[in-house]
Amino acid sequence: MIDRASFYAVVPAAGVGRRMASVDAKPKQYLSIAGKTIFEHTLEKLLREPRLERLVVVINPEDDFAQSLAILTHEKIDVVNGGTERSDSVLNGIRHLAEFALESDWVLVHDVARPCVAEVSIARLIDELENHPVGGILAVPSSDTLKQVSNNNTIDLTVDRKVIWQAQTPQMFRLGLLRSALTEAQLNGLMVTDESSAIELAGLTPLVVGGLKSNLK
Repeated sequence: MIDRASFYAVVPAAGVGRRMASVDAKPKQYLSIAGKTIFEHTLEKLLREPRLERLVVVINPEDDFAQSLAILTHEKIDVVNGGTERSDSVLNGIRHLAEFALESDWVLVHDVARPCVAEVSIARLIDELENHPVGGILAVPSSDTLKQVSNNNTIDLTVDRKVIWQAQTPQMFRLGLLRSALTEAQLNGLMVTDESSAIELAGLTPLVVGGLKSNLK
């Protein structure tokens, strides 16, 4: 029987935002909204969840902007260097946690570029998954009509949107399980764009927990 687990968060923030142009060339997490950076808004949301014992923020080792954020000196935040891909950064964060956390403890991985995640959604994710054997993710059902398109831009079919959900973060899995799944995917040269993908490739079935459409990236 597993003893009551602890909860931690890993925030991959080592990306350079290649998909989002910025006039001042800052990574998107440093863009300002309502007087604070996206980075600060995101971390403040996580810090308000009392069950999260520590947050591991993973930054690019060449990041020249992070030192300007006072929030990164918060007593519950550790900062570690990231890797080449998102999954590398998440693994670095998990390995740091493994220095003091247990294999059975929970890790919530949350994108730094999702500052609008609701506190109630974070709490619901923990509430619904803390006794689940695998873990799961926040997600919302698709509201758009979806088309499967061939290489020459012709429509092959219309996908039944009732079975399509849009993945969000946080995504919550046991530390040991997630580390193993991400490591295995990495060793097999498999590109995973979120933690659930790695868990699925390991043959396990994560749970979907209903999120909010406002949790934009």
